[in-house]
Amino acid sequence: MLIPVVLLLAGLILLTLGADRFVVAAARLSRILGLSPILIGALVIGLGTSAPELLVSALAAGRGELDLALGNVVGSNTANMTLVLGAAALVGPVVSQVKTIRREGVLMFLGLLGLTAMLWDLRLTRFGGAMLLFGMAGAAVLLVLWARSDPRAEMVTEATAGEAPPSAARESLIGLGMLALTLLGADLLVRGASGLAEELGISEAFVGLVIVAIGTSLPELATAMAAARRGETDLIVGNVLGSNLFNTLMVVGTATLIGPGGVDSSFRSALVFMVGAGVAAGVFVATGKKLARWEGAVLLGVFVAFIAVAGRA
Repeated sequence: MLIPVVLLLAGLILLTLGADRFVVAAARLSRILGLSPILIGALVIGLGTSAPELLVSALAAGRGELDLALGNVVGSNTANMTLVLGAAALVGPVVSQVKTIRREGVLMFLGLLGLTAMLWDLRLTRFGGAMLLFGMAGAAVLLVLWARSDPRAEMVTEATAGEAPPSAARESLIGLGMLALTLLGADLLVRGASGLAEELGISEAFVGLVIVAIGTSLPELATAMAAARRGETDLIVGNVLGSNLFNTLMVVGTATLIGPGGVDSSFRSALVFMVGAGVAAGVFVATGKKLARWEGAVLLGVFVAFIAVAGRA
């Protein structure tokens, strides 16, 4: 059992480090190429923070392990809305704009409902995957339009305009290197998770829903805790909403196109938890325009209950 554990831990470390630096390089390169900083924030960073889930789920689906691929997404979404938001709220109240909840929040929740409806019969087809990717394209257009109309757009532009432009060649090389590191980490993580499930006699669904999902949510958790300490709590909600939207539409859509098929029956209860967590987090944040410490504690309790339910898979 030692080898799967070592592979799992090594994969998590490489995945986290590689994905984080890849996002930085991608954002810098986008600025060099003259892309709008708002476009970078809406798409490049959002896509980058979902890179771990995308690579892990795509590789798992390619190996015929769809339970692991989908468990990664459902578990990661649930962890983002309970563990990430809950832990951040314990550091300090998480405040967010009502407009963000009404637009990005509703968009994410519609994505969760759509995925739940598609997965309820415990099977995903390539047609369903194509529909999710089509939905991601539409969501991306809306995100860019909303970002451009945001009055804070000028602040982002001014904050980046005075920086010395980095080298395009250097950032390209760093980005490619970090992408390779992230791919290696994802491969090791999938191999380790599969081996661990086989050694312990537990389902791939549980490994994906809990172990792998928590691992791939570490970038979001680290970002949220750092933002909470600096008092930039609006970034926390935006990070969770964007990550979950990309996970639900792009990651599942890609994985399903690669390896469609049936999934474990335990996903129904996991999907209920995911949607329920979305409702609870949305109500908490919208009420009083903030997520209080006691509400964060409730979300952490929901996460513990989710692990307990997933453990019966």
